[in-house]
Parts: sequence; structure tokens; C-alpha cells
Amino acid sequence: MATGTSCSTECIKGSIHAGNPKGTIEQLHGLSVYMVGNRTTPRAVICMYSDIFGLGLPNNKIIADAYAESGEYLVLLPDFFKGDPVGLKIADALLPVDAAAQSAFAKYTGILTNIPSFLMWQRRHGKAESDKICLDFMRELRRATPSERKIGMVGFCWGGKYAVRTGLESSMIEMEGVKRPLVDAIVALHPSHLVVPDDVEDLMVPTSFGWGVEDFAVSYETKSKVEACHAKAQKERKEFPEIEHKSYKPGRHGFAVRGNPDDPQERKALEDSEKQVLAWFERWL
Repeated sequence: MATGTSCSTECIKGSIHAGNPKGTIEQLHGLSVYMVGNRTTPRAVICMYSDIFGLGLPNNKIIADAYAESGEYLVLLPDFFKGDPVGLKIADALLPVDAAAQSAFAKYTGILTNIPSFLMWQRRHGKAESDKICLDFMRELRRATPSERKIGMVGFCWGGKYAVRTGLESSMIEMEGVKRPLVDAIVALHPSHLVVPDDVEDLMVPTSFGWGVEDFAVSYETKSKVEACHAKAQKERKEFPEIEHKSYKPGRHGFAVRGNPDDPQERKALEDSEKQVLAWFERWL
């Protein structure tokens, strides 16, 4: 691992916590990666696939710090967007921290102004390219990680889909004559653009999903579709990994990353979704 630059002077303000990231940004397997936690004797590695705002949104680094706080894990937050995340100006327009305080005029003006830029960004980050970048990194990470050390993957929003796909049978690799999954456990929080059944039916590792009941971007009905897909798969396969689903209400989109900490319900979702991730990895890693 190359020596990285410290992020400790970067001031954090806004939608999750106030503070300074504790990690460093380094080069690993071809990507810039925010790294924090136990580098010498970690119990396991946690890899994060962030929302569309990537390393540019300080909240994502703060979340990585929270996962690393126990000292048990090495936490990696790769720049899967290769320096091209969605800008924070668009974040504030499309997913304001305090939606209730935003006027209808400001809401629709912000959406109309920023939608063209967002659509152009989506074209630059299509499924095939995004999938390849993620899987290439995770293959290298799996090969470089000691065989006895487990890897957990957690994805948020855009990253939720690709986190889930790391656990598919089609993503397995051969190591020393044995096929292994790229990861050992997955958590997907408000995962967007999931294609059912393609993205979920061939899961090989324990996976925990978190859904927002009032999520405008990820229909809550997706939860039922995933459950039905897995119920069918369980009947057809001799072995099927454990799957869990947790619901958050109101669960506004981005509840696990950009929830309003001044709103009691949204603060609870922020805290509970962090607990969901750590509890799942405590169990399976």
C-alpha cells in the first residue's frame, strides 16, 4: 500500500456529523481509496461502495470512520467513480438535507437545473462500466487478502446494486483450484437500480437489505420483489444464504448517509442503519 495523504485537516459540516475524517487517501488496485482502521491485524476488511457523491461527500468518510472505530476492521472506501462523482451542488438540489424547509419553487427549480448534468453523468457511468470497475477491484482485493481473512461489502444507493452483485455466483473467482465468492457478507442500503431477478437471484453469501418506506427513488415494492425472488430460489437450490430485510420509516432516500440529524426520525435511521451494518458483519465476518 502506498503512503497516502492525510485527510485530518478537511473540515466536515452538514448532513451527518461534524468532524474530521481520520483516514488517508491512497492508491490501491488501480483506484484512489480512502482507508481507515486496523491495517496490521484486522479481523476482516470492509469495503464500501458509496452513493453517487463518492469521496466528495464527507459523510461517506465519516461513515467509514464509524465502521473502523472498534479497531477490528480495515475499512476501504474506493473511488469507484474515478474522480467523477456527482457534484455536491446537485446533491443539495436533488436530495436536500432538510426537505421540509425547501420551498416548492426551490425544489423544482433545483431539479430542472440539475437534471441534465445528472443524466450526462449517468451516461458516463453505465452498468457495464460500473460493474467492471467494481469487480476488477474486488477481484484484486480478494486475491491480495489472506485466505483466512474475510471481506464484507456495503453499498449505498447507487453502490447498493454493485455491492450485491459482488456476491453473485457469476462473480466468483477460482483461487487455488477452488471457486470463491468475492466477498463473504453484504449489506445494501436503499439500493437503487436493482434489476430483479438478475441482480439478486444467484446470491451466494449472507446479505442484509435496508429499505426506506417513503423512499422516492427506490420503490418500497422492490423489497417484496426481492423477497419473492429469494423465496423461489430457496425452493430450487439445496443451499441458499441467509437474507434479511430491515425497513426504515419514513426512510427518505439517502437515509443511511444524508439523513437530517436534527430530525429525530432521520437521526434514528442514521444510527440504526450503522448498527445494521456492524451487526451483520459481526455475525458473518
